Amino acid sequence: MNKHGKNIAKKAAVVAGATLISRLLGFVRDVIVAFALGAGMFADAFFVAFRIPNLLRRLFGEGSLTMAFIPVFSRIMEEEGEEAAQAMARSAMIWLCVILGCITLLVELSAGPLTMIIAPGFLDNSVQFQATVELIRICFPYVIFICGVALCMGILNARDHFLSPALAPVVLNISLIGAALIGYFFGLNVAYSMAYGVLAGGVGQLLLQQPFLFSSGFRWKGGWSWRNQGVARMGMLMLPTVFGAAVYQINILLGTLLASYLPVGSVSYLYYADRLVQFPLGVFGIAVSTAALPSLAKLAARGEMEEFDGALSVSLALTLFIALPSAAGLIGLANPVIGLLFERGAFSAEAVSATAQALVAYSIGLPFIALARPLVAGFYALEDTRTPVRVAVLCLLSNVGLGIFLMQSLAHVGLALAVSLSSFLNFICLYVLLVQKRGRGLIGLGMVVKSVMLSLIVGVGAFLTAVWHPWWLALIPFWCVFYIGAGHMLGMQEARLLTGLVATRIRRRKKVREG
Repeated sequence: MNKHGKNIAKKAAVVAGATLISRLLGFVRDVIVAFALGAGMFADAFFVAFRIPNLLRRLFGEGSLTMAFIPVFSRIMEEEGEEAAQAMARSAMIWLCVILGCITLLVELSAGPLTMIIAPGFLDNSVQFQATVELIRICFPYVIFICGVALCMGILNARDHFLSPALAPVVLNISLIGAALIGYFFGLNVAYSMAYGVLAGGVGQLLLQQPFLFSSGFRWKGGWSWRNQGVARMGMLMLPTVFGAAVYQINILLGTLLASYLPVGSVSYLYYADRLVQFPLGVFGIAVSTAALPSLAKLAARGEMEEFDGALSVSLALTLFIALPSAAGLIGLANPVIGLLFERGAFSAEAVSATAQALVAYSIGLPFIALARPLVAGFYALEDTRTPVRVAVLCLLSNVGLGIFLMQSLAHVGLALAVSLSSFLNFICLYVLLVQKRGRGLIGLGMVVKSVMLSLIVGVGAFLTAVWHPWWLALIPFWCVFYIGAGHMLGMQEARLLTGLVATRIRRRKKVREG
């Protein structure tokens, strides 16, 4: 395993740890918001108002902006030097502020008509409609700050710093929790309090990045240009990535639309099952691709393509090594996990069974969804953003077609299975096209066979022990240790890499305590 692969694994561990904290805190946030805000008129108004800047964040901020910025920034740094790279970043930030400032002003002036478009049902309740208009005006400037955070994330990631960008969502969660509790205990309107909390969270996330940018040697004060060629190149790369993000959002929308034609509860079954699948994807899948992109971009900029291939191979192998047992565990423990988390109140045993079936269907595709992320990072590092988008459009069409066909006989499970099958198609297309581009294979067959074999043992074992109430929960750590230990015995480098990272972290903590 080359040094770049080990470096990616270390960075991925940092991102995964920070993301895990954010996801757990997000769960706490959901509980507290449900307690303080409830599910009434003002709650609906707030969630609609927050959805708009959140959608723009997904389209322009997280992912597309950072992924388009890092390869260009890395190439300029390699070819033209530090000052030219910093000038490009400053120019990009100024363009970002101007464009988003104009969009924000437009939204502030047309919040009423915008609300009529996205929530026409609110017109029947003048109080709710007016509240939504006002909340949109409060929340929307958040998009300026969060896209600024995405640009700072690109600068820091390109300089091999990953902790503060990964911790940024924690700031938003803390801000929303604080705003909800302040609103509730001081007798304020919680929806309005949380809207200001969104704004404060955006400012806090941006401020969090500044000390780390300064310590890395970056300065906002300095040269910049309206006609910076690097910014123009970044803009050209962003267009396909934004379209790709839009395709993903359309995919979600169409899936919900199809589910609305099924029996009552189908949308909810899919929603809760998807939330569970997104947890390992969010913690591990995103972590590896986030850590891999800067290293891949630097290697591509230097023309070190053999090292590029090795680093990408390690990223894919590590992703597969984690994703396969995660999928197997979710399949084997689908019923007890859903029951433990949701079976209370109005969530009946029938709902548990239906949601568990959807979870099994989604989990089949989990490894392919996870593997697609490093592959996309590989294309972006090579400054090819169009190929992943073309493949995404193909998979969108296949998902819709398969969904319509499979829902006829399998209902909501058919829709979940369609997502998994289209994710498999997405992986195959991306992998084959990247292999053709590079002229060599990227995943070893022996590693795949070993991971599949061990994951099957974990999945079957978890399923058989799921009836041991309540011991199945205590056995989850056992299956994790078994999987990694068996990987060691089979000589898998990925197992050794993970245990090596843990051992290094323990040694560092021990030294800190002794020091």
